[in-house]
This record gives sequence, structure tokens and C-alpha cells, in this order.
Amino acid sequence: MSRPLHRGVSGIRISGNSNDFWDSQVKAKTEKDDLDRNRSPDQSYLSLRFPFRLLFPDSSPLKHGVTENGFASDPFSVGTPRSRHKLTMLFLKLSLIVIVILALTGSFWWTISISTSSRGHIFHGYRRLQEQLVSDLWDIGELSLGPSRLKEIEFCPEESENFIPCFNVSENLALGYSDGNEYDRLCGHGSRQRCLVLPPVNYKIPLRWPTGGDVIWVANVKITGQEVFSSGSLTKRMMMLEEEQISFRSALLMFDGVEDYSHQIAEMIGLRNESNFIQAGVRTILDIGCGYGSFGAHLFSKQLLTMCIANYESSGSQVQLTLERGLPAMIGSFNSKQLPYPSLSFDMLHCARCGIDWDQKDGIYLIEVDRVLKPGGYFVWTSPLTNVQSFLRNKEKQKRWNFVSNFAESLCWELMSQQDETVVWKKTIKKSCYNSRKPGFGPSICSKGQDVESPYYRPLQNCIGGMHSRRWLPIEERTTWPSRSNLNKNELALYGLHSEELNEDNANCKTTVRNYWSLLSPLIFSDHPKRPGDEDPSPPYNMLRNVLDMNARYGGFNAALLEAGKSVWVMNVVPTSGPNYLPLILDRGYVGVLHDWCEAFPTYPRTYDMVHAEGLLSLETSQNRRCTMLDLFTEIDRLLRPEGWVIIRDTAPLIESARALTTRLKWDARVVETESNSEERLLICQKPFFKRQAS
Repeated sequence: MSRPLHRGVSGIRISGNSNDFWDSQVKAKTEKDDLDRNRSPDQSYLSLRFPFRLLFPDSSPLKHGVTENGFASDPFSVGTPRSRHKLTMLFLKLSLIVIVILALTGSFWWTISISTSSRGHIFHGYRRLQEQLVSDLWDIGELSLGPSRLKEIEFCPEESENFIPCFNVSENLALGYSDGNEYDRLCGHGSRQRCLVLPPVNYKIPLRWPTGGDVIWVANVKITGQEVFSSGSLTKRMMMLEEEQISFRSALLMFDGVEDYSHQIAEMIGLRNESNFIQAGVRTILDIGCGYGSFGAHLFSKQLLTMCIANYESSGSQVQLTLERGLPAMIGSFNSKQLPYPSLSFDMLHCARCGIDWDQKDGIYLIEVDRVLKPGGYFVWTSPLTNVQSFLRNKEKQKRWNFVSNFAESLCWELMSQQDETVVWKKTIKKSCYNSRKPGFGPSICSKGQDVESPYYRPLQNCIGGMHSRRWLPIEERTTWPSRSNLNKNELALYGLHSEELNEDNANCKTTVRNYWSLLSPLIFSDHPKRPGDEDPSPPYNMLRNVLDMNARYGGFNAALLEAGKSVWVMNVVPTSGPNYLPLILDRGYVGVLHDWCEAFPTYPRTYDMVHAEGLLSLETSQNRRCTMLDLFTEIDRLLRPEGWVIIRDTAPLIESARALTTRLKWDARVVETESNSEERLLICQKPFFKRQAS
């Protein structure tokens, strides 16, 4: 800046004697040459300071010398009259003041004239900045803790192979829990683990569906030969131990064959066979104490979806073996807490020697059955206690049976049929039945405050729930499957939704599934080359069976997978931190559960082939988080099978933070840009198959 300024100064015309003018020109030229040769450090400082000197003249001691008449020489106005200099400065000051006033006025009018749409854009931009800030804080937090926090997470000890946080029977017993309550879910800060669960020594990748539904590797589950053969459960007896494999022979015509059993239930309801369950309005079944899932495996071929629940078991787990077969299951207990399902959720509840004493605790377990059962739904109970010949010879059994029978009547259940050891009740479709009961006969109706539609492990209630729900609709009046998945306008209004919203979600999910498969197919095909002699379908058709959707919204991802012909089932999880559309998901004919992702999911390690999470990171960061992203990802690793896949879709800053964590988890990961939304990214990960060395 100094050169132009000096050129301007040397061109100024100064009046006076010509000799003085010549002398001044020579002197100026000499000074210019000196300045070119010896540029002082102060010059750059002056060039930057010059604009501010116009407004605020320097009153510091003079550095450029004093003239003969006692006035200081100004390096920027050699020979310029003081009046012209003052006028110039005044003009510049006034100009700057005018500019500032105009700028403030324009800013004020711009602020008050922002439209609603503009505010939306600003809010959207603010959310992006907020997400970026959260992402940066995560990164800074990790970095501030030093290199030790950035190293890979260590593997868990061998005793953690089947560890499930929140289910520690020995610890619960030590805390004083008993009478079955030691099997309850108890989540505390000490229940989290910051290590990676390794599979057992001889673990093998499960066989592909549908073969994997009938044959599993014995090393993949924790079970002994004695547990295989000693179980008295109906469906547990449908298995054979063959060297390294367990085979389930549920389709054989045996005395206690599942096919004959399900056929018997259909006839007791008044149907020709189990293939007619769909026409009777039955689609979803809650199988309590499901054995090893053979009942659900058989009904799956009839387009029925059965969710198995059972207590936590350290060995010979019903839930673990059912999931290993590629069938829906989760840990669930009737002991003291309500199940994490909404009221009026299932079309049928089934208990075949499930180990629950329905006559205990004043019938409170039967009240919970009634809560989750849809109007017109069925409760099927198979037990030696229900055998007429048996309890006629045993007064104690007769007393217990009479209690259950009378209590069912007080719940307005209709006894449909009773054959051998099986009895079937049908829940009433008329709310008026409860008001027409004799005074004091049976449990009361829950008040509106007690009747929570979607409880999350609340204590069991001794009152009848679901009566205040807008979803009270008999199963016979619902659209049959598969049309049920597309609810009509009136049905959607019950959930505060419009048809356009569900249709848009379905369309987006269809595109999502198509894009995912185009990305995954070459990756899976390269990781699993075709084996000699195999006639494998195009991957990943049968490479995936158990799918976990961590933020299911309306269940659109589930719907898109089925419409695309994928032979999968989806556990639709609705986070407690977001909007609750779990009733909608269940009414569409899918299975799902309410869950807090700062707690461990109620299942065993190595459960799912794919974990999908769209928008979950944004949802969790918008809340007051009690856990970190690392806690969430460590839990995903526990749930995922070796060589399983993780697909996370979220904003770019959050995906970048997640990508950094995958290195610590030893996942193979890549980030993919999305064409539909430039602000979002896909994180596609695969969990490697690490083998534990035999000791």
C-alpha cells in the first residue's frame, strides 16, 4: 500500500516559488529513493494503520522529525496546506458515518422483514451448525483425553461370550431379588461394557435361510446335550443333536408334532386348518416361553409372524436358539413389569407349557395378557393343568384350574374350546361387557391416568388396560394380511397421520432399499464368493435374515424389504427419545418394541445380520444424552453377528464422527454420499470375523 500512496503524494501540485518547487521535487525524489532502498518496518504498520489515522489522528510523540517552523512533518501530506488536510479528513469522517448509518438501517429493515420461510431456512441452518458443533465437541472430547482413548477397544474376556447387560441373575440375587424377580431386567450404570464380545472358539457363520431355520451349529449357542434331551417343553422336543449341528424336525408327523398341534388349534377356533388363520384376522402372535421357536417356524410358512419371549437363561436359552434359527425373539418376563409393547398389540398369545403359573398373584399375569391382546384376539394355553382327566383326580390342580377359568370369565373372555391339554379363549369385542359384570366380579377398569398405551417396563397393573385406546378394533374388522400393511385413511387418522405421509415414507423406503442392495450386493458377493457346487441366489437375498431397525418410524423399511421379496424379518425399534409410532407398526402386521438406546437391548450377542439406523444419531444428539456415541456403537457391535452389516444414514457431520469410531471398533467402513440429499451421508460398515484362540 505504501507505493501507491507515495505516488499520489509526489503528484500533488504545491503553489509557491519555482526554485522552492524544484528543490522540493529534488528533495522528494531523493527521499523516495532512500525509502525504496531502506524500507523501514514501520511502513507496513503505517499502511495498515492509515485508514484509522483518518478518523483518529495520532497524538503520540512525532516520529518523522520537526520542520524549521516548529510543526511536525507529515509523511502523507508533503507540502499540503493544513486547511485542505482538515477538510479531507472531515469529509472522510462524515462519509464513514453515513455509511455506518445506512448499514445499520438496512440491517434493521432486513431483520424485521424476514418471512416465515426465511426463518425456516435460518432454523435449518442453525440446526446444521448445532449438529456440527455437537460433532466437533465429540471429536474434541475424544482428542482431549489423549492417545489412549483413540486406540482400538479391547476384546471382552471369554466369560462374556453370552453376556447381556441388564440381566445379571447372580447380582440380582445378591441385591435381594427373589420369587422370580431375579430374572427381571435391571439396568444401571454398571451394566454397560466397553469391550468387544468375541464369538465362541468354534463359532461358524450360520447356514443360509431357509436351511438355517432347521439346522444350526451347536457351537454358536450355549447349550449342553443334557439340556437338549431333558426339556419337557412341547417345541423343545422337536430337536436332535447331530455331531456339530442341532436339527429341528418340526414338520415330521410325530405324536407331538407342531404341524398337528397348530392344526388342532385352528380347528378349536372354528377354522379348517392353520392356513386359515389369516382369514380369521390373525397375523401376529406372541409366543410366551416359546421353546426353541418351532411353533413360530411352522406358522411362518403360513404368513404368520410369531414373536418369541422368554426369561433370561444363562444356558440353553430359548431366545438365543430361536434367534439363531432366524426367527423373531427377545428376552421378556411377566414377573413384575409390563411388557414393552403397547396395549392391543397382538392377534394371539400362545403359551405351551411356558412355565408361568397363571393362577398366581391374583391373576395379574392374565391381566397383562388381556392388555396386549387385540379385541377378538385369542389366548391359547397348553398345560397338564388344563387336562380334565388330570385335575379331576387332583383337587389342587382342580382348584388352580377353577381360578384361571373364573378369572378369564371376569375378563370377558369367551371359552372357545378345550381339548386334551389345550384350551382356547377369545377376548371380547364389546367394551360394554366390562360394565355389565356383577359388582366386585373381576378386576376394575384402569383410569385414564393408569391406562398408558405404550408402557416402558412399568410395574404390572391390577386393572384392565387398553379401554381408553382409540385403537379398539376387533381383529375380524381389520384388513387381512398383506393388505393390512397399507392402512386406510380412517385407520391412519387414529395415529394423527395422513395417507400422503405414509405413502411418501413408503416410497422413500423403497428407494432406500433399492439403493442399499445395489451397494451391498457387490460387496457381499466379493466377500462370499460362490462355492463349488452351490446354487446360491444372488446376494444378499439369503445372506441376511435377522434385521434390526433402530429407528423404525412408521415401519417403512420393513415394508420395503418385504415388497422387494427379501426373505427377512425386522425387529422394528421405536426409541423412547422420539415420536412413538409403535402402535402403528404393530397394527400394520409387523413386530417391534419400545427401547431406550442408552440401555442394552434385551437380546443375546451375535443376534442380527444387519443393523439399520436412519436419523438415530440426530435424534439422540437432540436429547439430554445419558450415554455417548461410543456406548451406542459398542452395543451395536454386541448385537451384530460376525460379518454382519451396519448401515447408518444421518447428517454429514454426525456420520464423520461415527466414521472415526469405527476404527476403534475394528469395523471395515466406508462413507457414501447420497444423491437425494447433499447434507446426508451413508456409513456402511461390516464387522470382521475375529476368532478366539482355543486355550
